[in-house]
Amino acid sequence: MAAPHPEVRKAREQMEKAVEAVAREFASVRTGKATPALLDTVRVEAYGTHVPLNQVATVTAPEPRLLVVQPWDKGLVGAVERAIRSADLGLNPATDGAVIRVPIPPLTEERRRELVKLLHKMAEEGRVSVRHARQVAKEALEKARREGELSEDDERRHLKELQKETDEHIGRIDEMLKAKEKEVLEF
Repeated sequence: MAAPHPEVRKAREQMEKAVEAVAREFASVRTGKATPALLDTVRVEAYGTHVPLNQVATVTAPEPRLLVVQPWDKGLVGAVERAIRSADLGLNPATDGAVIRVPIPPLTEERRRELVKLLHKMAEEGRVSVRHARQVAKEALEKARREGELSEDDERRHLKELQKETDEHIGRIDEMLKAKEKEVLEF
């Protein structure tokens, strides 16, 4: 079997990036369990600028329903607590000396349904990115055939390979969606 066409390889890389982006977005969606990724979107006002929380503190999940945030600079404890509180995550941090404890409240049924809708939207955006990568590669392959750089048989073979990659990446997004949806709906 011949090596994949450069356009197919490029499309595969784009599809891979789309799957990784969906995985990152899914990690930031709050489930009933505590995970340090929940606070990835929190930005803290420190040293005259807004920086991601993970650049000024360590976030751990010692228990399933608790996050512990330990700022490296003790002077930032108040700023970190304010940032978590104002991040619109529905969390209520409490300062305990040099650490901030963030209890993770159980999700309401209504909130779970909202999160599932959000997950479906994120997954669809990922699928659209994968299909877009396929479309760009497909157009490039058709152009190469028209310009005589590719035979019809080679074009057909590459298009089949491209479709296989597309189906595989969309399948991975669907699997991640199913797993994350199950996690959100668990009590």
